[in-house]
Amino acid sequence: MTSSDPSVSVVLPAKDEAGNIASLLTEIAAAMVGVSHEVIVVDDGSTDGTREAVLQLAATMPGLRLLTHAKSCGQSAALRSGIEAARGKIIVTLDADGQNPPAELPRLVAPFLLAGADPLLGLVQGQRLKRQDTLAKKLASRAANTIRGALLRDGVRDSGCGLKAFRRDAYLRLAYFDHIHRFMPAMIQREGFRVMVIDVSHRERIEGRSKYTNLNRALVGVVDLIGVAWLLRRRRLPGAPTRELTGRVDGP
Repeated sequence: MTSSDPSVSVVLPAKDEAGNIASLLTEIAAAMVGVSHEVIVVDDGSTDGTREAVLQLAATMPGLRLLTHAKSCGQSAALRSGIEAARGKIIVTLDADGQNPPAELPRLVAPFLLAGADPLLGLVQGQRLKRQDTLAKKLASRAANTIRGALLRDGVRDSGCGLKAFRRDAYLRLAYFDHIHRFMPAMIQREGFRVMVIDVSHRERIEGRSKYTNLNRALVGVVDLIGVAWLLRRRRLPGAPTRELTGRVDGP
């Protein structure tokens, strides 16, 4: 990375969001005025006009980049592709369905950009207030978060919220697996970093439909939760060294 690289990379995983992507990108640009940033859209194997909509905007929107997956690999894989390609030291993410308001982005990145920022702060996690989802989805999410919180003890009630800001180097230290984006607070804490929680707003989806159902969330969630709980218990942090040894080391 060079001195001309942006401070923040906005990573937006998108699959079949042609009806939402243009207006969302316009909102992101407006929200991030005054912050050195780039926007990376990762088209995860869309079969509608998502890619074309992004390319049309890229001609007039500086800092907008497009990555494409030839086939759909899932949200976690799309996020990882974008984060690996990012030039900013701070990553901020949101869902491409338009339900995460881009106006929240400056609040998420602010703790990292402040002078004297906490070097142990690894993640700022959004928590949705007044979720604009179906009752069934809200109840399922509440149950899943209750179980997750009891097992992982990460202090977060809505780890599935797509609004997140985190250090790129901290993310790249994590053990990667599919659906890791739902367990970011626990995994970041596993590496010795601190997690900050910020309440964020939420709005209804206008176009398209969700890529998840309560059933497929539950089926993969049980396996993932067991795996993450195992990972947390298999990690021991050394802590800060009490002193540093220097000088010549003699051989036998």
